[in-house]
Order: sequence, then C-alpha cells, then structure tokens
Amino acid sequence: MTYLNRVQFARGAVACLAEELALAGIARPLLVTDRGVIAAGLLDRLRAVLPDGMAVAVFDDVPPNPTEAAVLAAVKAYKDHRADGVIGLGGGSPLDLAKAVALLATHDGPLSQYAVIEGGLARITARAAPVVAVPTTSGTGSEVSRGALIVLGDGRKLSIGSPHLIPRAAICDPEMTLGLPPMLTAGTGMDALAHCVETLCSPRMNPIADAIARDGLARAWMALPRAVADGSDVTAREAMMLASMQGALAFQKGLGAVHALSHPLGGLSVPLHHGTLNAVLLPHVLRFNASAIEGVLPLLAAAMDEPADAGLIADAIAELSRAIGLPATLGEIGVPADILPAIADAAMLDHHHLTNPRRATRDEYLALLRAAHAGD
Repeated sequence: MTYLNRVQFARGAVACLAEELALAGIARPLLVTDRGVIAAGLLDRLRAVLPDGMAVAVFDDVPPNPTEAAVLAAVKAYKDHRADGVIGLGGGSPLDLAKAVALLATHDGPLSQYAVIEGGLARITARAAPVVAVPTTSGTGSEVSRGALIVLGDGRKLSIGSPHLIPRAAICDPEMTLGLPPMLTAGTGMDALAHCVETLCSPRMNPIADAIARDGLARAWMALPRAVADGSDVTAREAMMLASMQGALAFQKGLGAVHALSHPLGGLSVPLHHGTLNAVLLPHVLRFNASAIEGVLPLLAAAMDEPADAGLIADAIAELSRAIGLPATLGEIGVPADILPAIADAAMLDHHHLTNPRRATRDEYLALLRAAHAGD
C-alpha cells in the first residue's frame, strides 16, 4: 500500500488550509462544493482561513450523485477562472467531482476513457491539477482515496481512479461535521462501516489494510449511534471521521458485492444515497458470503463485540441500521422492482465484483437484490 497524501487531522485543522494550498502550489483555486454545505455556513468558515486577497471561484452545482454534466460545467468554471488547482469542500460528491475536474481540466475527454473498467488508470498522468480536500461528512473517505465515482452521460456510474487523483492534502477537521443532520450522519457512517467490513472480507492478501480496517470498524461500531443521537458530540464525530478515512485507506485492497450492486443503483434517475444503499445491502451480502469468510469472522466479531457467526453479524448490522433510522429495504428507498435485472447485469461488470470473496453469478445477484428489495 502506498499513502501519497498528507493528512491534517485535528479539531480546528481547517486553519491549516492556507499552508496546504501553498504547499500544493495552488494560488487561484476553484472551490467545488454543494448548496447544502453553503447553507450550513461551512463555506464561510473556509473563506475565513483563506489567504487575504486570494482569488477563489466557487462551483456549487454538485448533484447528490456527481454527474459527467456537472463535471463539464465545473471544468468550464475552472478554465474561465484560470484556476491552477481545486479545493473540494463537502461530502463524497463534491470531493469526487473535484477530482474529476482536476482530471478533465488537464486531460482530453471524454471522461469515460478514464474509467477503471475501461483501462483508464494508465491514461491518467501527473498533469492532473492539484486538489486539496476538506471533508464535511464521515463516510466515503474520498479525501485520501484515488477514486471518484461519476455517473456518466450514458447512465453508468463508474470509478475514475489513479494515484495522480489523490488529493495533495486532506484537512480532516471533526468540527466541520458538527450538526450534520441525523439521517445524513447515519447514511454516511454506514458507508464507512461497509468499507471496513468489505475490505476485511476481500480475498486479496494485505495485512496492513486489514489492520487499518479492523481499527476503523471498531471505531465506527462504537461511535456511529452516538454521532447520530447527538450532533454536537465532537468525540463521536472525531471517531467517525477517523473511521471514514481508515476505510478509504484500506479499501485499496478491494471491496465486494455491496459496492458492485450499489454503484449501478446509484446511477438510477431516482436520487439514492450511496451509504444508505450500502446499509441495506450489507447484511444480505454477508449472509451470501458466509461460506467464504469463515476465517474473517473472528476479526469482524472482535471489532464489533459480536459472536463469530456470519448470520448473527449480519443481523447485528441490520439492527444498527434500523436503530439509527435508516430504511431496511430497497423498496422503502424507492428502487423500482423492475430495474433489478438490469442492476444484476451491471454488477457483473463492476470492478468490485472481482474482489467479492464468493464469486456471484448474475442470477445470484438478482436473488440477492430481490431479497434486499422485499426485506426477506
């Protein structure tokens, strides 16, 4: 594993922004964020620590699942501003969009040629513009990862990834997540938890990733209910921000069927939250994988203080999800039943399909989706 970026992790770490911009060589940034972040007053907090007189352009039209159209609009804003780098401020969507802007501002289109499953890794070079990431949620860990999930113009939600897209610096300030609404805290938190669980279940050998994921899972399991119950609990927020970062550091080992299924679901016209999808799918995938993860179960059990049984661990995760207010089925969150066969087809093409511990067939994916849709 290679860790290429610097992380400033502390309460009040946002004060390091000016220093990190200077180290990254960014003097005229495009700041990529969304309107919810602005409404929460977080953009104002960021502006307060920027160097005096710095020319900053703001792009705030980031959809809940970032799209190719939004990337192209942000690239235009980047070029109009004559920017020399990007600040990503927000959850996974603004941070992923910031990486895609850094790519297309310096590389020829179309965006699809840079997707991992299209062999895009080799096409992304060091010309990518520098990015500094400031997360305001604890879920995706995009601030330390090399990937960006983008819904392309043809409806596919694909990963664009390269070490050249890892932000130069990640400013992880738990105080930037205080007051995050309970449902968003819950959904993003379950995303972090799913990253840690799927990393541990991945059949690839990487004991460093496993150690990071185990620690992240233990932190998330302890802190997530507290963070949802009390938005001002800075200790719980700090633990969740660290668990989120740890999940993303570790998932270079590969994820699995949860993400192979949630990625195409996230490309539907119905706006679906990625972390909430993962929360619904994870118990079903754990039961499906039971025969292939016997060696991993003691690690999961120790981190969660649960018995080393796949069914009981799946039940405990489902119960946690319900306890923090998340829906239990795909049907509840608006996934149409008639789209499930197409999602199963798409999951077979997702790169995380290859690192699920039990290789699924298309029909097995469809059965899993139908169980998650109905709650069976």
